[in-house]
Amino acid sequence: MEADSDRDLASVLPDGECEWLEADGLGGFASGTVSGTRTRRYHGLLIAATTPPAGRTMLVNGVEAWIETPAGRVTLFPQRYAPGALHPQSCAEIVSFTTEPWPRWTWRLGDGSRLEHELFVPHGAAQCAMLWRLRSASGPATLHVRPLISGRGYHALHHENPGLRFDAEVKGECVRWRPYGAHPPIEARTNGDYRREPVWYRQFLYEQEQRRGFDCVEDLASPGVISFDLVRGEAALIFRACEVEAVQGEESSRSAVEVLRGLAAVERLRRSRFASPLDRAADAYLAQRGSRRTIIAGYPWFADWGRDTFIAMRGLCIASGRLEEAESILLGWAETVSQGMLPNRFPDSSSSSAAGPPEFNSVDASLWYAIAVHEFFEAAQRADLALSERTIATLRRAVCEIVAGYAGGTRYGIRAADDGLLAAGERGEQLTWMDARVGDREITPRIGKPVEVQALWINALWIAGAFDGRWKALCARARAAFARRFWNDERGCLYDVVDVDHAAGAVDASVRPNQIFAVGGLPLQVIEGERAKAIVERVERDLLAPLGLRSLSPHEPGYAARYEGGPHERDAAYHQGTVWPWLIGPFVEAWVRVHGGDAAARREARQRFLRPLMAHLNSAGLGHISEIADAEPPHEPRGCPFQAWSLGELLRLQRSVLADQDIGRKKAQESQKERKKAVRAGAHQT
Repeated sequence: MEADSDRDLASVLPDGECEWLEADGLGGFASGTVSGTRTRRYHGLLIAATTPPAGRTMLVNGVEAWIETPAGRVTLFPQRYAPGALHPQSCAEIVSFTTEPWPRWTWRLGDGSRLEHELFVPHGAAQCAMLWRLRSASGPATLHVRPLISGRGYHALHHENPGLRFDAEVKGECVRWRPYGAHPPIEARTNGDYRREPVWYRQFLYEQEQRRGFDCVEDLASPGVISFDLVRGEAALIFRACEVEAVQGEESSRSAVEVLRGLAAVERLRRSRFASPLDRAADAYLAQRGSRRTIIAGYPWFADWGRDTFIAMRGLCIASGRLEEAESILLGWAETVSQGMLPNRFPDSSSSSAAGPPEFNSVDASLWYAIAVHEFFEAAQRADLALSERTIATLRRAVCEIVAGYAGGTRYGIRAADDGLLAAGERGEQLTWMDARVGDREITPRIGKPVEVQALWINALWIAGAFDGRWKALCARARAAFARRFWNDERGCLYDVVDVDHAAGAVDASVRPNQIFAVGGLPLQVIEGERAKAIVERVERDLLAPLGLRSLSPHEPGYAARYEGGPHERDAAYHQGTVWPWLIGPFVEAWVRVHGGDAAARREARQRFLRPLMAHLNSAGLGHISEIADAEPPHEPRGCPFQAWSLGELLRLQRSVLADQDIGRKKAQESQKERKKAVRAGAHQT
């Protein structure tokens, strides 16, 4: 894990509150801030998915680390304690930080020496590997590391209690704790000296939770201290969630440093095979669900959601050439079709003793699945990827089951109406992506015929019509009804919902971004010509912000300029103006379409619309795109700092919508070949 010190020092130091993410490919992860101060309940070093990708359990929340030299004691990372004290006030100076290929810090110590620290999560296991090395030592230097442990559901908070066990089993370079019997043991593999010294650290304050109006104070246990003589060499520490048998075998004969270097070599090689940092960031969202692949909707608090999966995979997998993963995801979800619907959410077993049944509470998730299948078939054809007859038949059957279930009628009043459009919704249920509510009050109920649902429905009928001709007539009828019923001549754009609350002729004329899907973001453009251009102009004028589209025009009643406050305040603002970066994808595609779709239009779109997103990669969740942002300047990033569909749409724009078509096709084919090589190499290493 040798690093180029000069290159490190030349890197730009991000804001201390910026966050980094390391995912393990199973649903588990490690995350924290550049400053090292934990600001969320989700910041931790070992968060294991006990039932991948769910059952996330916080095992190692962090470490207290300090270095002792003849000049005195220097703490590396400060922490904040209730009611707001930062301790210690003075720490070693961070002079460099980078996330490439994984988080790496450099501190300047008081005697002029430099301390380097690296941290990474190996792919495919619940582990976190850390290494420290001292540069230019002028005398003795001892590093002390105190693990801060809990054993809780990752949404929960931990408090001092007599039930936690501090005792450890020490065997050679392995130290193992089992704070609570219900959770996996925590193992530390290290070349340091462990000294039992149990203590509770009380009242850590998590500022992000405090700002969000949640419980924000936690107590953590520290069973002891691990000390390293840095003059003698590197300090290695590997945390992992494991049972006793996990350390047996060939690894038991290797030192902690050798084990860590081996993990680093494999992980460095794996990451080097990705074409760009964006591709490596995209990989963080791919995870296992049983024998299939799935997509985590966002870190740190989302699991895999149906709607998010099918939107995000278009950029994360399909446009990026990861077609094997796309195939696995689509086949896995095909097995879950019920009454024409796909689940939108699998409850996380970490929040209760057992996970509940899948939740079929979305009208659009199943339709997005049909879109993803279509784009997967198209990409496979461009990449000359031969799909098995079983795959083709399974995916076609799933799409046709969805369309048939919706046409005939299914849960929550979802059914094809006489005009061919799709009606949906019941009181108390939020079926579209605008699903916020405050208590029993639905902020954006959208019962009736929402505009983006119709665009998706028409596209799904068009796609299914290629598999089964009986859907072509319904597609044509729905498309004609859409053009006739959704145009708002007074405002020169589309209604957001028609037949509101299933009342014939009732309309919602609010200017929202959902109408953009009639022009861009989907394979079949539903509205064309002058009306399409007018829609794009209205959306650009009223809704466009640097990081995406506002969810409501500033000229509408109820517009919210900021997404802040407690849960009720934030939920009330979620779709009332808040900017959504993932919507930049359909908007830019619509903009390019109405501006001729040629190379000049794509070039202008790249300059105007992608630059702010690329700049955002260096703030909030480093290397990623946030879930949302405030509607008004300075458009503060909010919500999840690492959001799958936000990054997915950026990749889809880069690799598909705005790419030179010949170059884009060539890159997809090359990426597909590289992925095959990586899969073969991984199988060989295993």
